[in-house]
Amino acid sequence: MYKVFVNEKKLLLSKQSENLEKTLGYENVTSLEIALDLLENTSVKELNVYGENLNEIWAEFRKLFRIIEAAGGLVNNPEGEILFIKRLGKWDLPKGKMEKGESREESAVREIEEETGLAHVELVRFINTTYHIYVERNGDKVLKCTHWFEMNFSGEDTSKPQIEEGITEVAWKNTAQIEDEVFPGTFKNIKLIVQEFRDLKTE
Repeated sequence: MYKVFVNEKKLLLSKQSENLEKTLGYENVTSLEIALDLLENTSVKELNVYGENLNEIWAEFRKLFRIIEAAGGLVNNPEGEILFIKRLGKWDLPKGKMEKGESREESAVREIEEETGLAHVELVRFINTTYHIYVERNGDKVLKCTHWFEMNFSGEDTSKPQIEEGITEVAWKNTAQIEDEVFPGTFKNIKLIVQEFRDLKTE
């Protein structure tokens, strides 16, 4: 099952029909184009495209876009807080595009250290990958695949925002602050990965 966000609307690609606002049985790539058109140009907020061969559906879907791979992390401190950044007025998690020759893990650590000013973050484990679509200025449609990792940090807090990347704030947030401050002003895929991370921690 793949969850892809299109302008903060949810596109779910799955084997079986899911109980969403609108569902479409997959026939060919046209089914995907119709789904994207509905999400981009109508009031439909969530849509499910389903079919037996999910691998084929996902492969056809990816062909519609230029793929950008990114990596980032949910950084914990000993107090159980998570590190967030504020960019363009919205709370976000530190992440960025992978560079050529980098592994996902190397990229995640580098981006976190660059965007937050922390040194020596410790990578713990892979959490999941989130997907969202956007259109570049030149009209290219991009599918951004962001690979998320759990990280620990217990050193001296040298956090400071990477201003040249449009980051205005770096802040540790506890559970209550995440619910009250971060979630009302963040993206759906960020909520999704924070929730998946919490589920992992309680297993």
